[in-house]
Amino acid sequence: MAKVVSTLFISADGVAEIDPDWHFPYFDENMGRCVGEDYDTADVLLLGRETYDSFAGAWPNREAAGGEDAGFAKQLGDVRKVVASRQPLEFAWRNSELVEGDLLDAVAALKADAGVKGILIPGSISVVQQLLAAGLVDELRLLVHPVAARRGRRLFDDGDAPYHLKVLATEVFPTGVIRVIYAPAAAPAEAGYDDVKDQVPS
Repeated sequence: MAKVVSTLFISADGVAEIDPDWHFPYFDENMGRCVGEDYDTADVLLLGRETYDSFAGAWPNREAAGGEDAGFAKQLGDVRKVVASRQPLEFAWRNSELVEGDLLDAVAALKADAGVKGILIPGSISVVQQLLAAGLVDELRLLVHPVAARRGRRLFDDGDAPYHLKVLATEVFPTGVIRVIYAPAAAPAEAGYDDVKDQVPS
């Protein structure tokens, strides 16, 4: 069964819609290493329409330019890219295809496909939200920036029930960025003040 991994740059107040003004000042070799590790786990990228348009508008040109980032640009071009969109698309970027039918059914089929090693969702907030609600995300890999963005789309939208998570790994960078890898977890046992008052400082 292939893992579905979400990777996101996110602010301390939960904004996952990147603003270059608060994101790029914190990007360093540590963050670059983590991005590389995330992409190396997957042979399928699952992208929302906006994220795909952003990637397709930049990375093919960077690959063609042959600069410092051309190797990563080629990796993105070579990998299979599955795009979730409510509208038909014509793809100019190689190895791109449209999700066929229902998103949740398509992702469940990808997870069950013995030929798929791993599925990575870079950005694509709405896709991640839908898959979280359906219990289809296996890991959330967050690079938490030490900034309160104060505006922009947040990862966790309003809903009826909390998402309980367990921490698989953490790493703190000199920039103040914290890498946190979460997995879904069962809710803890119910507790109220009477259950914890013996832990209150005396």
